[in-house]
Amino acid sequence: MTEETLTEILPPVRHWPMLRLTGVAFDPLLTELMREGPVTRVQLPDGEGWAWLVTRYEDVRMVADDPRFSRAAVRDRPVTRLAAHSVPARGAVGFLDPPDHTRLRRSVAPAFTSEGVERLRDRARGMLEELVDELLQDGPPADLTATVLTPFPTAVICELMGAPAADHHVLHTWSRLILSSAHGADVGAKARAEMGAYFAALIRRRDGSGGEDVCSLLGAAVGRGEVTVEEAVGLAVLLQTGGEAVTHNSGQLFYILLTRPDLAGRLRAEPEIRPQAVDELLRYIPHRNAVGLSRIATQDVGVRGVRIRAGDAVYVSYLAANRDPDVFPYPETIDFSRTPNPHVSFGSGPHRCPAEMLTRLVSQLLVDTLLERLPGLRLAVDAEKVPFRRGTPTRGPETLPVTW
Repeated sequence: MTEETLTEILPPVRHWPMLRLTGVAFDPLLTELMREGPVTRVQLPDGEGWAWLVTRYEDVRMVADDPRFSRAAVRDRPVTRLAAHSVPARGAVGFLDPPDHTRLRRSVAPAFTSEGVERLRDRARGMLEELVDELLQDGPPADLTATVLTPFPTAVICELMGAPAADHHVLHTWSRLILSSAHGADVGAKARAEMGAYFAALIRRRDGSGGEDVCSLLGAAVGRGEVTVEEAVGLAVLLQTGGEAVTHNSGQLFYILLTRPDLAGRLRAEPEIRPQAVDELLRYIPHRNAVGLSRIATQDVGVRGVRIRAGDAVYVSYLAANRDPDVFPYPETIDFSRTPNPHVSFGSGPHRCPAEMLTRLVSQLLVDTLLERLPGLRLAVDAEKVPFRRGTPTRGPETLPVTW
């Protein structure tokens, strides 16, 4: 392909709204974009202009890993984006590049290692057992989202952060307001400011505590002069709000199991396959609407024969990458025996989600406990009547009415 072709023939720009998707239906426009080409152009509801969209697995990983695609360069740019509340704040950790991004993540890394997360297992199991005890005591019907799937992941995330139990509810409320566009940008900004002030105070109190939770680690890093208070607060807010995805993923995971009793039945009969099954469900779940955060090309880069120019905005779709048939044969099938399963549900590259181990722990504990303690668990309404969240980047059921 000649340079003239690369510069003169561009794919059409497709408008990509935040669709009102329910259940685990895959975004039909994303399906079309995947068929149209490995590299297409899109315009999202907010911001200005258009951006490249990369959908093939290998290309997605390349862009996410390649330092020529910068998150920091997005700041102060009116990039086309999903919603106004996704505009990066000054110093936002998600819009830093290495080495600054690496330095900040290093400060909390011990909390997110397999050993760090494993320290939470017994406490997390105890919290879940208490919630299920209350669920059984109150009896059916019940909203599984309100009784278990929201309070349990929230409590585990807050435990990892080092937030006292009395503050779990307000942290969850702030997180939902920050992430939702339904209440307006001012409400989200106010919630972000309040959460930031909360974590600033908590991090200062934890300086020198020697604790292993995130706020203690951040307090120690601030005390050593490795990160600023502003950076520590920004990272704490990002991690806390990012934990909302665990709640939404848990809702989608159980929506699948409750609408596919064959899958739930197999997991009850074969407990040894549950970790691998959870991983396959995490690959399959369409965990977000449209795309996440953009990058800017800092120099001309070729992707699949397409020249992405310096200054162009670029999005990758991890959802599309997880359905790439060259990597995942029969990608529309939930296959508990799928191996290998190199899905990118947690992202790739420097910005890969640090809570990967935590998400697996929460998901596996939920599957083990709910399937074993509620063998008759089933939906209390028709599947199509389960309401799903609106106006949020991540997808999941607003309520999950169940009986047993």
